[in-house]
Order: sequence, then C-alpha cells, then structure tokens
Amino acid sequence: MPLPADLPGYYYDAQKNRYFPLKGPIPGSSHASSSSSSAPHHKPVSDSTPTVNSYLKADLRTVKLIQARELYGDVIASSKARCNFKEKFQNFLASKPVFWKFRGTDTMGDSALQEMPINVDTLEGQRESSVLLTGNISGSLSFFGVGGGDQHIGHPVNCCPELVWPSAGENQMFGEVPGDIWQLSGASLQMSSNISCIKLFKKCSPLAHDDVSDIQHALISTLGSDISGGSVYILNLIEPLDFNRTIPVIRRRIHEVASFNCSIWTADCQSSGGRAVIGTNMGAASVDMGTGRISWILHGKSDIFALQLIHSENVVLCGLRNGMIVTIDTRERQEVAKRLLRHRIPYLPIDRRNSRTSSQQWYKLTGNIFPSCTVKMPSSISSLVSLQFDDRYFLASSMDGSVKLYDHRLIQRGAVQTYDGHANSHTHVQLGVDPTETFVTSGGEDCKFRLWNIKSGKLIFEDKFGDAVPSTICWRRAGRFPGGQNGYLGCEANCSGAWLGSQCGIHYVNWPRT
Repeated sequence: MPLPADLPGYYYDAQKNRYFPLKGPIPGSSHASSSSSSAPHHKPVSDSTPTVNSYLKADLRTVKLIQARELYGDVIASSKARCNFKEKFQNFLASKPVFWKFRGTDTMGDSALQEMPINVDTLEGQRESSVLLTGNISGSLSFFGVGGGDQHIGHPVNCCPELVWPSAGENQMFGEVPGDIWQLSGASLQMSSNISCIKLFKKCSPLAHDDVSDIQHALISTLGSDISGGSVYILNLIEPLDFNRTIPVIRRRIHEVASFNCSIWTADCQSSGGRAVIGTNMGAASVDMGTGRISWILHGKSDIFALQLIHSENVVLCGLRNGMIVTIDTRERQEVAKRLLRHRIPYLPIDRRNSRTSSQQWYKLTGNIFPSCTVKMPSSISSLVSLQFDDRYFLASSMDGSVKLYDHRLIQRGAVQTYDGHANSHTHVQLGVDPTETFVTSGGEDCKFRLWNIKSGKLIFEDKFGDAVPSTICWRRAGRFPGGQNGYLGCEANCSGAWLGSQCGIHYVNWPRT
C-alpha cells in the first residue's frame, strides 16, 4: 500500500486512517522539522524553575503556563494530573498577594467591619463616598473614609498605608497601591460592650453591586457584659451623613431595637431589613426590626457562635459551641399554640467512631429544626458562609482547625471538600469568600493568612504579615466612584481586594484576577 501523501498543516494517523490538523507554532518559536514531531503529544508541564528571586520565578511560571495553553489549549497535562488553564492561572495570581497596613488603626476592626457607600453633606454640597464601619472588642464603633476626597469631610485624621508583605526589598509583582483612609471627625462612638456583628440592609438582591440607593441601615449587635446583656441596634444610613456637626454622627443616627439578658455572639438580617436573627448563649431568636418584638426559634444548652440566613432568607444555619450545625425554619408557626418542637438529635462522638462498642449520644434541642439537615464538626463552630451563587453549598470552620465545604443535599454523607493547614484552637475567626467565589480565606492563631481554592481544596497561600490574628474580613465593594475615582491608584475591576481587621489594626490585601 502506498504511503499517504503529506498535506501541508496536517498529519496522518495510521490507526485511525485519517488526517488531523497540526497545532500552530507559538509566535517567535522555531518551526518543527517534521510533521511527526509536530503531533500534539501532551507532555507534562514541568513546575521546576531556576533558583532565582521568587518574583522572577513567578514570571517564569506565567510564561510556562501561557506556553502550555498555546500548545495544548485550556486543558493542560501536568506531572500529577490534567488541569484547567484558567483555574491554574487564577491560583497562581492569588498565590502572590500584597498586604498593606494603615497606620494609626491599632485595635480597630478586630471584631467587625463593613465597607458601604453613603451620601455625605460637605461644605461644597452632597457627594457620594465610601466608608468603612469598624467595631472592636472594646466597644468602639468608628467610620473611616475610603474614597478619594474624604480628606475634605470635616477634620479627618490621615491613616496612610505601609507595605508589610512582601518585604520592601523585593519588587512588587503587581503595582496597585491603596490610597489613604481617613478617620472621620465626630464619627466614633463608645458602645456598652464588644461589637459582635455589623450587617447591612439592602433593597436589592445580595448579588447586585452595592449602590448608595441600595443601603438603608446597618444592623449592629453588642456582645454584652457582666452588668448587662447584649443589644441590637439600627444605624440609619438613608439620609446623607453630616460630619461637620458638634454631635457625633453615629450618636444621632443609632437607636436600640431590642435588648437581651444574655450574650449575643452573632447576627444576620434579611436584605430588606425587616427581620434579624440573633445567636446567643441561650439559643437563636428572631427580631422584628420595626417593632423590636423578639421570637425565640431555637433553645438549647450550647451557645450559637455563627449563623447565616439562606434559602430566600426563610431558613437559618446555626453553628453551636458543641460543634453541631443545625438548620432551622424561621417562619412563625400558624398553630394557636406556637410551642417550639423538641428534638433528640443522635450523634457519635468523634473519639469513638472507630470503636465497635461505641454507643450513640443525643443532643436535646427545641425549635423548628430539620433533623436530617444536621451535621457535627469536631469542635466549636467558628464561622459559617453560604455561597451566594448556589446556596445549597456552605463553608464551615471549627475551633480545631477544620475548614469544610458541605452540600445540603448530601449533608449526611459529610463534607464534599476539606481545606487543610488551618490553625485554630479557641479563637473566633471569620471565613471570607471572594466575590467570584473561587477562593476562601481565613486568619489563623499562628497569625498567618491562608487562602484556599474552593473547588480543589488546594492551599494557595500561607504566610504571616503581622503579629496578630486576622480575625475579620470584608471584601472591597465592586462599585466605583463617579468619574472613575475609586480611591486606589491603579485599582481596576480585575483586581480582588479585601479589608482585614486584627489587634494590629486595619490591613488591605489584594491580588489580580483574570
């Protein structure tokens, strides 16, 4: 049989008895000497790089990734497994974050912080601005201006950024430099106890970009003290704020909605602001934000350290001190006798699960609970985060260093993904999920900041940038200021950035995204 004729741009596969197109060469590279050498044999992409400066290594890895993408398409074969180019490149970008500390912000935001857009009255007229509302364990509630031009609001105190990681001796891989933030005058208030939670009310869907017209109020809760219990407050943000008056702006705008004779560890609220759910050391309660009426939805002997509203905000996830995560229907019962249902939830102690003689134990809870949607982690629950794009999934962390992803539909089978490397034994630290829901982050008791890929569970970044635990996180809002001024030099929409709060003060972390 005569050999098949060579066709320009194609090679012949004898087994399949057909021609296949050749992949084009990379621009600037030498052409293949023969069609056989040009066939797309997927060779593993080596991860080895010369021993040089870490940022030069990063540049070399970028070149190799792009080269592999040009050769093999979006699916790249590595020494371990096949991987997606976009996911691998996103991981690479997130592995090189930059951390900044703002001077003069020590102990600010170590218990709660939220960025929000507001309207501000100035001597030049009304303008849109963006502010950070921070709360600390001493009970101090403060506003910080973020947008450009906030230095003209009242008589603010300048807090300039200082690079803390990587070291100043190394050239930054990416050139974003955050602008100054400003501690606004008359914008602080000393509350009765630790600020345990700050949440925003919105008119629109939680997935929509923040806008000044969306924000109505802020929910603020205090932990309580030996003298009195915790309280729930509303901070009015509808009207423009005036920082030039003699009476502090927070004192004029805040009012108490409900008070408790117990500790308030956490809270969440409906996006419309009609109702809030409070986690206490006695159980969970629903609070009507208009009337202040309190309705208990869960009673138990274990504190509720974390909670979040899910499923059209009619269901709440509650994370307990004993490690249980329970799902509760918050809608009021229609029966005349609105007694809470009693439940005995079985569980097997972690240290006895491999023992043949182990016996089940029972938790007694009272509430409108879904028993089949209950799971137990090894230690006290530290944080719960429901994914916005698909709230059938939620992330949970516990105070033994466990971080896990659960699926409500498969919750009895355990976690669908785990994230190794976390360090925690007794500290309440917040999980953070970036706006694209690609990465989950958390601070650790070893003062390190960690970042994992949600889908793969891979630890992308782990390093220490300060001497305190990064306990709170708030992602920079997606909206921009009028005229394109967003208060950051070179900060565009393709960059991920977040505020971090700790005993060392307010920090800002960022990395580019695809």
